Amino acid sequence: MGVKTGVTKQEAVPSGVDAGSRAARRAWRERLNNEASRKLLVGALAAFLGGSFWGFSGTAASALFDVYHVDTMWLMSVRQLLAGALFMIIILLFDRKRFVQLWTTPEHRRQQIIFTIFGLLANQFFYLSAVRLTNAGTATVLQCLQLVVIMGYTCVKGRRRPRKREIVGLMLAFAGTVLISTGGDLTRLSIPPLGLAMGLLTALGAALITILPVKILPVYGSTIVTGSAMFLSGILTSIFVQPWSNPPALDAGGLEMLAVFVLIGSFLAYLLYMQGVKNVGSMRAGLIGTVEPVSATVTSAILLGIAFAPTDIVGFVLIIAMMFLTV
Repeated sequence: MGVKTGVTKQEAVPSGVDAGSRAARRAWRERLNNEASRKLLVGALAAFLGGSFWGFSGTAASALFDVYHVDTMWLMSVRQLLAGALFMIIILLFDRKRFVQLWTTPEHRRQQIIFTIFGLLANQFFYLSAVRLTNAGTATVLQCLQLVVIMGYTCVKGRRRPRKREIVGLMLAFAGTVLISTGGDLTRLSIPPLGLAMGLLTALGAALITILPVKILPVYGSTIVTGSAMFLSGILTSIFVQPWSNPPALDAGGLEMLAVFVLIGSFLAYLLYMQGVKNVGSMRAGLIGTVEPVSATVTSAILLGIAFAPTDIVGFVLIIAMMFLTV
């Protein structure tokens, strides 16, 4: 009888443990699912805000150009220097070791300098020039053509033909660019030829931002690579521009636009967007980030009173559709 009772107790204990273990595992899975859902939600929101804030930067730049007649190189120099300095504060506080490693490794330092000059610096100059010659919405949408350049580079490097959806995306991009540049009338340009050229060069520069740092980004992270490039390009341009010696006459409204351009359109936009990339992945973040040209177009129309023709809107839609096909 005692033996039987002992066996019953031994059998009952594992049963209780199994029930408790199953409940604990179930609670653990639910907690993981809730955490994953919150992470995706936060990441999606961060990518959306980051893309929107990038759109704000174009509108702020347009206001500084049109209302306060700010010089393009002065604005670029100040943007890179101030936003880069904010990044450097974060880097030196939280990731100093990898930052030192980047600049003391000769091969990686060389790649970083090439990325700074031919990628980030070139892209910023072409983008601001395109904004000045056209408008924020048009310049931002033309910059989205970077995906066509990246697609071509990927096909050449991988020795493959473009996929069907990539070909369709290429056709949409061409049609959208034609509509934006001609307004539907193929006999004339509706935007300045130099503005169109700067917009296309902006796309090339944006593509180089993605292509050039491909070997150092996985090692050092985007904050160090981009933050270093931004601060270094600010130093380089400041040597020639000397923004402190010829500041424009900015009233309270002008200083507000400059703050939006540097803090929101550069620093916060990048931090939020990269948080989105971290949480939801580059493809999802890239698709969510297509809000950038929409944001630039809407804010330009509301704040600056810029009117876009129906052909412009159709062209914008075609290029954004291209992004969904090629990402």
